[in-house]
Amino acid sequence: MKFSESLKQNADFQKVYKEGESFANRYLVMYVLENGTSQNRLGISVSRKVGNSIVRHRITRLIRESYRLQEDIFNSGLDMVVIARKSAEGKTFQEIESALLHLGKLHGILK
Repeated sequence: MKFSESLKQNADFQKVYKEGESFANRYLVMYVLENGTSQNRLGISVSRKVGNSIVRHRITRLIRESYRLQEDIFNSGLDMVVIARKSAEGKTFQEIESALLHLGKLHGILK
């Protein structure tokens, strides 16, 4: 059962950046804003500063899969933007998943 969609529009990203609350750890930054629906929307941003396209796509896949597997423990009705930091390059799935869950705890959005 899929609870989430993707954030795709630049205007949606900008709204979350401007109005949302952010927390960060060593590998990731997460912005969260309530969206008033029953679904979550996840946006992932990996800058060219992080690495070449292969590295960036790998990090994107790790973040998306980490969220997908833990999706049921996140509260619903949220727009989330996850930004990868340069230090996320070369990290394992477990490290990225742990960083994502840590940010979820800081935001208080885990069930």
